[in-house]
Amino acid sequence: LEMEGNQITLDSLEKGTDNPAFSFEGEKRHYEECGDPCSGSQEDRKEGKGRFSSYCRKALQPASKATHFCKAHGKVLRRVVLGLLGVAYLCYFIAACYLSFQRALALVVMTAVVAFFICWDIFKKHYGAKVLLLLRPIGKCIQKSWLWLKWLLCVALLAGLVVWLVLDTGRNPEQLISLGGFCFLVLFLFACSKHHGAVSWRAVLWGLGLEFLLALFVLRTTPGIQAFQWLGDQIQYFLGYTTAGSSFVFGNTLIEEIFAFQALPIIVFFSCVMSMLYYLGVMQWLILKISWILQVSMGTTPTETLSVAGNIFVGQSEAPLLIRPYLIDMTLSEIHAVMTGGFSTIAGSVMGAYISFGIDAASLIAASVMAAPCALAMAKLVYPEVEESKFKGKASIRLSRGEEQNILEAASNGAAASVGLVANIAANLIAFLAVLAFINAALRWFGEMVDIEGLTFQVICSYVLMPVAFLMGADWADSPVVAELLGIKIFLNEFVAYQQLATYKKNRLMGLEEWDGNRKQWISERAESITTFALCGFANLSSIGITLGALTSIAPQRKGDFASVVLRALLTGICVSMLNACLAGLLHVPTQVGDCTMFFSTTNFNSTSYTMYTCCKQLFASSVLQNGTLSFTGSWAEQADSVLWLRECCMHYNHTSC
Repeated sequence: LEMEGNQITLDSLEKGTDNPAFSFEGEKRHYEECGDPCSGSQEDRKEGKGRFSSYCRKALQPASKATHFCKAHGKVLRRVVLGLLGVAYLCYFIAACYLSFQRALALVVMTAVVAFFICWDIFKKHYGAKVLLLLRPIGKCIQKSWLWLKWLLCVALLAGLVVWLVLDTGRNPEQLISLGGFCFLVLFLFACSKHHGAVSWRAVLWGLGLEFLLALFVLRTTPGIQAFQWLGDQIQYFLGYTTAGSSFVFGNTLIEEIFAFQALPIIVFFSCVMSMLYYLGVMQWLILKISWILQVSMGTTPTETLSVAGNIFVGQSEAPLLIRPYLIDMTLSEIHAVMTGGFSTIAGSVMGAYISFGIDAASLIAASVMAAPCALAMAKLVYPEVEESKFKGKASIRLSRGEEQNILEAASNGAAASVGLVANIAANLIAFLAVLAFINAALRWFGEMVDIEGLTFQVICSYVLMPVAFLMGADWADSPVVAELLGIKIFLNEFVAYQQLATYKKNRLMGLEEWDGNRKQWISERAESITTFALCGFANLSSIGITLGALTSIAPQRKGDFASVVLRALLTGICVSMLNACLAGLLHVPTQVGDCTMFFSTTNFNSTSYTMYTCCKQLFASSVLQNGTLSFTGSWAEQADSVLWLRECCMHYNHTSC
């Protein structure tokens, strides 16, 4: 039943037809029929609004013109601003160098590196194709003779390496043990290879070569030692600013006495800074440059190379985010390389915590940088590529800057994201140390049943892994302690191991006796260096869950593939850290104590130090007691105060001469 006119019918109600009485037309008709008592006031209001809009348009006209001008001449304005900033920095740079070039040396180096890459990008963009075209005939000539040229180059490099090793290890034959350990680990990983016949020896040899060159630069050359020492010192100074925030929140007493308030806030600060650098694009630029070097030299794909390069700065769960869109299409070999990179390195945030323990900052930085090419090389040795990668011909991978709107949001997100990491570390420390204490108590109880005293997890590790520690280059006397720390790192985590290593280092620097009964209180400087490199990696059993969880959250459909390669990646990551440790042992140069007579003449003997311990040992070794008469040999015989110094040394250390 329908009604005429403007009435609502049942049919129209079912169809959802609007009521004309409430429509604009109905309202208009109502005003036409009844008249509008407010029409005059509405016309006045409209006239006032029009006048106000006209004033607003006139007031905003300059801003509108300025905006239009900026959009039209955006490129020119950008170049002008960048030019002005460049001129300002150049003036600052010249002034700094003029006032004190030695003080500005670090600024000169950083400026030179950035300028080189900027010039390289400009050159490559405008002249790269032309240069490649000019060099094409030379490339064809090299390609024709590459078969014999390659072998000639390999023989020359091998001969040079052998000659250098003979000359270098002639003074310190114990270095050959580290070389033997290095070769053994490479052969062991080759024996564990998934496809022996498919190994890309270019990737393996280039990776090991880059690792060796980096180690040689960092540990042997004066510029490398000074550069990494300076970098380590700057990081220590930088992390010291954490105290300003943590002391305000927790108070000076807590941050000086309690570990949680001393070391863990550093992770918050470092995470905040890293997030800001990511927002600015600094970290992406740095990671891309490092990955480009590795990709060009080793012939690996951009995705796996980018992830491994990112692991130098970020953790094993953050680095895969760099290649999030590509992970679903990666081959098993590429996934294995991504996992190995995560297991072989440590994140920059926890590195700050280890530095706060007292671990050498330069060694930690060097270990992380050296691990990248070695991890990529060993990953390709253990799990060679047998599939066709979709990214093999891809020139580069794009990196996003994140979703933050400004740098303040990036800083806030970085600090907030670190809360979970800090809580995870604190919870793991509580759990693992409690579990370790329980395991040790259980082992002691079982040991006492068969008259074995002092059986602990550390003792078992020291016996089982002692040959490995010795092969890395540690002295036989130090090998049990190094093996113990290595076992803690593999079966618990590296945080606990570094904490114990820091205790041994503090004991040595305090000049304590090397042995307290049957217990070693510290290890040698060489063993410390080897252990620092060997522990530098997330390769422990608890990290398996972290890695699988992070990768599965990105590509859940590849969960089975991730689980199938994770154990191989863990083994490879453990061996990569050990390979770095072998190179540290091979290239270690003992620190010279200096003139002990000069040291004794200026010290007050109120407290001990490692220098005092070493000099006292030299004095003890030179003392000769015959028929009740005490005499000295060597340079000590010429010193009138030798007897006095011997008496002072006997106050702190035990020796037969005392």
